[in-house]
Amino acid sequence: MSTTVQPSTASIGSVDAQRVEDALSLIAPKWTTWVVQTLAQEDRPMRVREVSAKLPFIGEQFLSKRLAQMHADGLVTRADNRWAPYQLSTSGESLSRVHGALSDWSQTTLSLGEVAGAERVEDAVRRLHLRHTTAVIQILDSGGPMRFSHLAEKAGLDQGTAPPRLRRLQADGLVARTGPRHGDPYVLTDAGRALGPIYAAVEHWSNPIATRKHSAPPALVTAAARTRTGVPLGSDGVRTAAALRRSAAAPSALFSHAPQPQPRVPSAVTAQSTPSRGR
Repeated sequence: MSTTVQPSTASIGSVDAQRVEDALSLIAPKWTTWVVQTLAQEDRPMRVREVSAKLPFIGEQFLSKRLAQMHADGLVTRADNRWAPYQLSTSGESLSRVHGALSDWSQTTLSLGEVAGAERVEDAVRRLHLRHTTAVIQILDSGGPMRFSHLAEKAGLDQGTAPPRLRRLQADGLVARTGPRHGDPYVLTDAGRALGPIYAAVEHWSNPIATRKHSAPPALVTAAARTRTGVPLGSDGVRTAAALRRSAAAPSALFSHAPQPQPRVPSAVTAQSTPSRGR
């Protein structure tokens, strides 16, 4: 699955793992990237129904909840009025560098085929945002091949957490075993070793957010923390599925970062998307 890549000039071990994962948790919930890139492309305040018209495969009720959470997390802003339109905050606008790093990494190291750019970014974040992922990557980057028990101990994983976390990292193409036996050591894949630029971009983006959180009201910090699990689809899943059947396509120029597959996105969106680095 992994492709040989040039060694990263950014140090994986130099970043604050907790800060990186906290920042990734803000942009990990499904459809966040699509919304950010839609607002960036339109470059104007937009009401929920206007965003929904650009993203017909997302239920409007779910989209309203996602935008409300993004507002609580500081990614979008609006006037103090429930009917006021949304626009990207400074933090939301500055996500372009993070999206570019995620897209470049995905295109270079993963085999995803032709997919919409926002999907490529969301797929990459899905692989990276879970708790302890960054710590495991850092430990293997600095310590080389490592057996399960030693790796779990250094990463602070208990016996119940370690097996599923390492299985997930293997499934996501970030780590691999050196052999078929249960006790064979783990190593980073080429994709795992190439994460330096992403971690550097995410940490740089997170610095202003971390500063604001120290002085933010408790309610805002709590709202941000809730994004670790994202917003559950629940009954909105039915509306989203219906929207998929109704929709023909999203705007052809949308999501100019490299394209990516997600089951709920209409094929017409993928077909009209072209890989790009700009926004």
